Amino acid sequence: MSQRMLSSVLRARPSVVLRRAATPVLTTPHRFSSSDSHSQETFEQFSERYVAFFQGAQDLFEVQRGLNNCFAHDLVPSPGVVEAALRAARRVNDYATAVRVFEGIREKVENKQQYQAYLDELKPVREELGVDTKEDLYTS
Repeated sequence: MSQRMLSSVLRARPSVVLRRAATPVLTTPHRFSSSDSHSQETFEQFSERYVAFFQGAQDLFEVQRGLNNCFAHDLVPSPGVVEAALRAARRVNDYATAVRVFEGIREKVENKQQYQAYLDELKPVREELGVDTKEDLYTS
């Protein structure tokens, strides 16, 4: 039955069917991803973007989401980004997240000297905000 309908349609309006079939449809496949807009981002632009993000974060979910996104990149955040993240964590009154920022830094750096350099540079901010590291809290 369906073949009978198709043949009657072709007999009734063959020019329309042939015109549509003869017109090639050209599409260019394009992948969209969330990282396309940041693929050419410099380290300075990355730092500026995350400092601005943490300065505007108003709740714990935003701070933690920003930290997850920031630490997902294949680089260690600048001390300015870490400072903004610490201030954001304390602003939303979450001490545990502030401590975990330093745990994330410890995991991202290549050696203990780099981690110590971060601790030294951020010591005034840590003292101002009252944030200890995990090592300070759990000395054995």
